Amino acid sequence: MSHVLVNVAWPYANGPRHIGHVAGFGVPSDVYARYERMKGNDVLMVSGTDEHGTPILVEAEKEGLTAQELANRYNRVIAKDLCDLGLSYDLFTRTTTGNHEHVVQEMFKQCLENGYIYKGTQQVAISPSTGRTLPDRYIEGTCPICGAEGARGDQCDACGNELDPDELINPVSKINGETPRFEQTEHFFLDLPALAEANKAWLETRKGWRTNVINFSLGLFKEVKPRAITRDIDWYPGAGEGWIDNPNKKLYVWFDAVIGYLSASIEWARRQGDPEKWREWWNDPKCPAYYFMGKDNITFHSQIWPSEMLAYNGKGSKGGETGPMGPLNLPEQVVASEFMTMEGKKFSSSRGIVIYVKDILARYPVDAVRYYISVAGPESSDSDFTWAEFVRHNNEELASSWGNLVNRVANLINKNFGEIPPLDEDSMTNEDRGLLEEASAAFDVVGSSIETHHQKHALSEAMRVVGDINKYISATEPWKIKDDQARLGTVLHVAAQAVSDANHLLAPFLPHSAQKVWEALGGTGTFSPLPELKEVEDLDKPGFTYPIITGDYELGVNVHPWKSEAIEVGAVVPKPAPIFAKIPTEAVEEELARFDEALAARRAAEAERLAAEKAKLAAE
Repeated sequence: MSHVLVNVAWPYANGPRHIGHVAGFGVPSDVYARYERMKGNDVLMVSGTDEHGTPILVEAEKEGLTAQELANRYNRVIAKDLCDLGLSYDLFTRTTTGNHEHVVQEMFKQCLENGYIYKGTQQVAISPSTGRTLPDRYIEGTCPICGAEGARGDQCDACGNELDPDELINPVSKINGETPRFEQTEHFFLDLPALAEANKAWLETRKGWRTNVINFSLGLFKEVKPRAITRDIDWYPGAGEGWIDNPNKKLYVWFDAVIGYLSASIEWARRQGDPEKWREWWNDPKCPAYYFMGKDNITFHSQIWPSEMLAYNGKGSKGGETGPMGPLNLPEQVVASEFMTMEGKKFSSSRGIVIYVKDILARYPVDAVRYYISVAGPESSDSDFTWAEFVRHNNEELASSWGNLVNRVANLINKNFGEIPPLDEDSMTNEDRGLLEEASAAFDVVGSSIETHHQKHALSEAMRVVGDINKYISATEPWKIKDDQARLGTVLHVAAQAVSDANHLLAPFLPHSAQKVWEALGGTGTFSPLPELKEVEDLDKPGFTYPIITGDYELGVNVHPWKSEAIEVGAVVPKPAPIFAKIPTEAVEEELARFDEALAARRAAEAERLAAEKAKLAAE
């Protein structure tokens, strides 16, 4: 058994998450974690809500709440949505815990002692109307390097170069459209140039990364500059003793959020009653760590977070001592997905171009959503969510091909035997043996694709097996076998065994229906573990409670490994109930109409807001 660390991007707690988000970080990470557990590996999968930063303050002010109140609200919304989606986190927590702040300050302190954090000055963007520091990503303008419009204050997506807000041409605030003013202020800086050689050398040893991810990551090192890691704002973790002369100096969100992977692992271990257990995943160089996210987060996971760990470990050009939490393992792989659009338009909550997780799960089965994300998601290129394709994939593949197959086989067994019949070797044909061999061999093919993060191919191979089982049933016509019970039993046994194998192959993608298929073929107990939402108290701040996602994902008495598992002869097979239902084709028009209504409502609200602002200016 090996240890495997699955680190999942932290959703930002300023609103509910939409399908585009979970297509990048959510479902792919869960498929991988479930697969590794079925292989028998000890997986630790962690994440949580990212709750610091100016956007939280801005949204909180709009709603008349404190920043903590807003974070509390959306932490609950997001945790419930991700739990309902079946994402099997060992711990999904948050960045406003006492544990997280302690770990962040420990990282800061050691990096400072090793000389990779220093005091310097920087031009910082300030909102003229509020006097508040503006986050880099909330400033947009023209890229000074490639001339692209809409470049952000931290990065230009068009050319991939890192930027500072004051470098933008014609910068404006995304919050209210005003032109920011820039002030020279003193801050702590992470000395990325002193860590660049070690960071790039590590990147050059990476194998199997998606081409776009590794090329983008290496491109970050054409020009490396120090980056400020503090801000003058109260909604961040404090820098601790490192800045005694200015207690309001706070650690910036991009420095603290990535440390969440480590702090969540430590919180998990503490909640297990074994505070040092996290080290099995972070200090053992043989334990691989996989990071799942959208492509807009590559910089933070292939440069910023590795640089922080190198600084903590004392492995940059300045040397240094490894801190008490180290040596910390750098990522094995950064698994970044591309972007998903919706009906040809970029997802935008503010403009109504959005499908929230909670809304789609309220109207459609969770595994139908997971299946479509897996088969049509933005794995290595941008993809488009369309309602027509969502309905087609569900109806043609899940309901007609897979669901009908399970019901057909279970119904035939129930009517003819009432239990799994024995296999009569004397009545077996080459066709029987060929199907069993194909289903068994698929574990290597599908598993290899999941391991190399080609989940679309893995799913297509699993569904190819489903298609061949359907062909086998059509060819053998068990409903016509009237006078040969041994042959009928063999055909149905072979079909049930192949269906069971296919269910194993599909279980990482379809955990909810996998349990139903298991039971339809006479299985008992938990076949496909699901996460649970649990209310807990903060380990360091008495009275502060919040929900976590956790679960018991151990494969217990009925072990379900990643290989063909012999079905149990004599297991009672009940009369089956449908596993999947077809979605009415009218749903497509209904969803498109709902989409148009939402867009119209957003446009009307925006027009009303602009008119009010215009009237206010005229009155002044």
